[in-house]
Amino acid sequence: MKIKNPVLPGFNADPSFIRVGDTYYIANSTFEWFPGVRLHESKDLIHWTLLPSPLSTTKLLNMVGNPSSGGIWAPDLSYADGKFWLIYTDVKVTEGPFKDATNYLTTSTDIHGPWTDPIVVNGVGFDASLFHDDDGRKYLVQQTWDHREYHHEFNGITLTEFDTSDMHLKPETARTIYDGTDVKLVEGPHLYKINGQYYLFTAQGGTVWTHEEVVSRSKSLEAHSFETEPNGPFITNFDTPDFYIQKQGHGALASTPSGEWYYASLMSRPLNHPTESSHDPMGWCTLGRETSIQKVYWDDQGWPRIVGGHGGQIEVEAPKDAIQTTSSLDHSRHDEFDEKSLNIDWNTLRVPFSHKMGSFGDGKLKLIGQRSLASTFDVSMLAQRWQSFNFDAETKVQFNPFNYQQMAGLVNFYNEKHWSWIYITHDENKGKVIEIAQNDNNNYTSYLKDNSIKIPDTVNYIWFRTKIRKLEYSYEYSFDGITWFSTPVILDAAILSDDYVLQTYGGFFTGAFVGVAAVDYSGYKQTATFDSFDYKELK
Repeated sequence: MKIKNPVLPGFNADPSFIRVGDTYYIANSTFEWFPGVRLHESKDLIHWTLLPSPLSTTKLLNMVGNPSSGGIWAPDLSYADGKFWLIYTDVKVTEGPFKDATNYLTTSTDIHGPWTDPIVVNGVGFDASLFHDDDGRKYLVQQTWDHREYHHEFNGITLTEFDTSDMHLKPETARTIYDGTDVKLVEGPHLYKINGQYYLFTAQGGTVWTHEEVVSRSKSLEAHSFETEPNGPFITNFDTPDFYIQKQGHGALASTPSGEWYYASLMSRPLNHPTESSHDPMGWCTLGRETSIQKVYWDDQGWPRIVGGHGGQIEVEAPKDAIQTTSSLDHSRHDEFDEKSLNIDWNTLRVPFSHKMGSFGDGKLKLIGQRSLASTFDVSMLAQRWQSFNFDAETKVQFNPFNYQQMAGLVNFYNEKHWSWIYITHDENKGKVIEIAQNDNNNYTSYLKDNSIKIPDTVNYIWFRTKIRKLEYSYEYSFDGITWFSTPVILDAAILSDDYVLQTYGGFFTGAFVGVAAVDYSGYKQTATFDSFDYKELK
């Protein structure tokens, strides 16, 4: 059997990777998207099943007011003492000298929950993880943030003992155990004890093209006691610019029951426009940062190495003791909104779905129009990850606006500054019409304008479809769900990528989503009714 990378396509960044018995688990960052922390499980490292997210209530996660690409950074999932331990960070500031990150701890005896009320751990830095030593002691290991303009912001890796008797840190034990290398930006630490030595895995170089993972080790947990792996880094694609996989680095290590080793890492797959060099720019990763798995061996000096070289492989040998699974690798899905709870593929921004946003069930999703898609508050939108370079997404919607400030339809979304949609709205001369618009770094463009498509008075429902084809995408509409009409608007998918957003400001950590939305910034709460949503991957 072969593992084919990425194993978790689409926005699934910063993997925390563990094994409990014969089952592997990966926890990923979710940033401003709710619910918080994305969980998957597998028994063969090839087929992964999405599990309910642990941070599904505002008691566990309150992101009201969070900036885009704030929220949940690099969660850490571990298992000890008969339960799962989840450390997670809620970042309230992304730009400027401060991060204002709070680290929390929640536990559960079952990966499906329920999860305990959160314990505030500290705010020293983000990317915190919990290390369970073999003597029973526990330690928080974390990136350390330094706001002082005359220091580097990433001030090494701090280790602090955690007292389980009253579940709090012992700050007097805090010490810097590793400073990183001259590459700087040391973060994402995970600590392991293997063959009597402590191995520290850390990311460096920023989560862009220069990203890498380095390994250091020590016989103790004393300050500045870790030495860096020679002939490193452990994994990077900085010097493999033509490889299909890029940006590998931040991740975690796990062993199989029979003693094989694997490393789960974030990765990206850049696309280039036909007129661009493949090296400058390196490309546009519309699917965001995904998860890869590479096989690991240990050299004769006891250092871990990536099988096939530090650039990694697209296809990787699966574990010899893997329990073969036959589930589909296709992420196509269909939703008729018949269930009493939302399908776990759906996400909302910052807050959970509530009656303020709308309702669902009995074959209907009703979205109450609230603020515009350019807002970070009170947005009525449900969205799912792009997980393929080529797919169609379709919805059926009923909406009766009486002013142009009321809109509802099908959206492709990165953040409040970067999105587009096809939607129903009101035109003073034509009445109910279809329009297509894009927000490109807050430069808003209505594409149809005077050519907006009048909806016949006899038509009750409108069908909308978006066709994603690598770096181009388009919108279509239908009045009966059978005959479809294309539009002249072809949009650039690069605008919905981390790499594009990075050109103008620092929040660039998610990926493109597709979904449904309703807006009524006139304040009259006009409601849209969606009958179905379909996402179909194309080979």
